[in-house]
Amino acid sequence: MARLFFLLLFPLLHSSVAGLKRSDFPPSFLFGAGTSAYQVEGAYLEDNKGLSNWDVFTHIQGKIKDGSNGDVASDHYHRYKDERLNSSKRQNLTQSQHWQDDIEMMHLMGLDSYRFSLSWSRILPKGRFGGVNPAGVKFYSSLINGLLGKGIQPFVTINHYDLPEELEERYGSWLSPEIQEDFTYFAELCFKMFGDRVKHWATFNEPNILAKLAYSAGIFPPNRCSRSYGTCDSGNSSTEPYIAAHNMILAHAKAVNIYRKNYKAKQGGSVGITLSMMWFEPLRNVTEDHVAVGRALSFDAAWFLDPLFFGDYPQQMRKILGPNLPKITEGEKQLIKNQIDFIGVNHYNTFYVKDCIYSLCDSDTEALVSQSTERNGIPIGKLVKTPDNSYVVPGSMEKLVMYLEQRYKSIPLYITENGYAQIGNSSTTTEELINDNGRSSYIGDYLTYLSFAIRKGADVRGYFVWSLMDTFEWNSGYTVKYGLFDVDLKSLKRTPRLSAKWYSKFIKGYEQIEMVSEESPKHMVS
Repeated sequence: MARLFFLLLFPLLHSSVAGLKRSDFPPSFLFGAGTSAYQVEGAYLEDNKGLSNWDVFTHIQGKIKDGSNGDVASDHYHRYKDERLNSSKRQNLTQSQHWQDDIEMMHLMGLDSYRFSLSWSRILPKGRFGGVNPAGVKFYSSLINGLLGKGIQPFVTINHYDLPEELEERYGSWLSPEIQEDFTYFAELCFKMFGDRVKHWATFNEPNILAKLAYSAGIFPPNRCSRSYGTCDSGNSSTEPYIAAHNMILAHAKAVNIYRKNYKAKQGGSVGITLSMMWFEPLRNVTEDHVAVGRALSFDAAWFLDPLFFGDYPQQMRKILGPNLPKITEGEKQLIKNQIDFIGVNHYNTFYVKDCIYSLCDSDTEALVSQSTERNGIPIGKLVKTPDNSYVVPGSMEKLVMYLEQRYKSIPLYITENGYAQIGNSSTTTEELINDNGRSSYIGDYLTYLSFAIRKGADVRGYFVWSLMDTFEWNSGYTVKYGLFDVDLKSLKRTPRLSAKWYSKFIKGYEQIEMVSEESPKHMVS
C-alpha cells in the first residue's frame, strides 16, 4: 500500500532540468542521502553512551541560535527501524507508519546508499581510556544489517565533528598529537567490527571546516580563537587551525595505512576523506583575480588533499603562512603521500574572488582574497533566503569536479553532500516546508552539471543529498531545514517532501524528468 501511495503522487510532481535521466549516470552509480550521528540520533545519555564535545557545547547558553541541542534530535536511535514491519502486523500499518521506519523510508525511495557517521562516544565513551560500549556496537551493527537487508549500501563516516569529551579534557583533542593514537584506535575498532559489511569508509567529514570553525572562528567546540576573531576565552587563530589540521591529516593517513595493511585484502573496501569544497570565479577578467582563484582553492580542499597526494601543503599556503603552517618531516611525507582511495566532496557555495595582494581591497580570508556574491550588481546565482543566505550556481558542480579530476589524476569521487536549505521558524507553514519545489529543482540542476563532468571523463561514483531528513544543523539548531523528509519537532513524525518523491522518481528511472531550470543566463557565471 505504501508503494502504491508513493507512485500515485508522482504525476503531481514537477522538476527542474529538461532531459535529466537516471541513465545519464553509470549503472553502478550510487544515489543516496546522508545524515550524521549527532545531528539525528538523539539518545545522548542512553545505553552507556559517553558525553561528546557537542553534548557539552550545546548545553552552554548562547552557543546555538535557537537554544536547542541534539539530546533528542530526530530520534534516529529509536526510529531507524520499526519491528512491526517485520511481523504479521505489517499489513495493518498505515502508509504514514511506514515512513516512521527510517530504513524502510530509504527503501521505499529506492536509495542505493545511506551515508551516516558513527558516534565515537557511543562506541568508546572515554576513547581508548575506557572500554568498548556493547550497546553502541549493537546499534550500528543492527543499522548496517538493516540497510543491507533492504539492498542499501552503508557509506560510513568515522568522524563527523563529534568526539568524546574525555579527549578534550585530557589533552585538548585535535591540538595534541596524542589524538592520532585515539583516532586510529577508534578507526581500527570500526574496521574490525563493521568492515565485513561496510565497503565505503570516510575517515573525516569536512576537517577543513572543522579546523576553521573550532580553532579560528571559535564557533564550534572547543570554542578557541584569538580575541580579534571571535568570542573565545583562549586560542590562537593564526596557528591552531593548522596544528589541528596537521593532526587530522596524520590521523587519516595512519588509519588508511592500518586498513590497507590489515583489512583491505579480506574486506575489499576503500577509505577516503570528505572535504567541504567551494568553487570560486574571478571577479574581474584580469590575471591577478585568476591567480587569486587558484590561491583560494589551495586554502580550501587542497589544504588537506595536496598532502595526501603529494606529501606537502600547497606552495601558496607555505608562502603566505610561513612558520604558522606546520612543517612536514620526511618521515611524515612518506606516511601521508598517496594515502587516499577516494575524495568525498561536500559542495554548497560559490563566490567571486578579488585579489588583495596586488589590488586595493581588504582580504576576508587567509588566502588574501576578497569574496563576494555579486559582479556589477548582478548576483552570482539565484538567492536562497536562509539565515546565512546562499546562491544556487549549478555550473560550479561541473567545474569543481573537473578541477579535482585534473589536479589529482582521475581519483574516484563521490559527491557526499549537496543540498538546499529552507528556513524553519514559527512563521514558516507546514505547506511551505512540504511543497519544496525549489529543492527538487536544485537537485536536478546540480545533477545535470554533474552528468556533464562524467561525460567528460570524471570518475564520479555517487551523489548524496544532504540530508535524508531534517537534522540538528549545528550552530543554526533547528532553524534550517535540509531534509528530503520533514521532521516535526514535537511529534518527530517523518513526512516526505515533494523533493523526496521527485528524487525517488528520478532514481527509479520511471521516465525522463522535465523541469524549468533554476539557473537563468543572468545568473550564470562566466
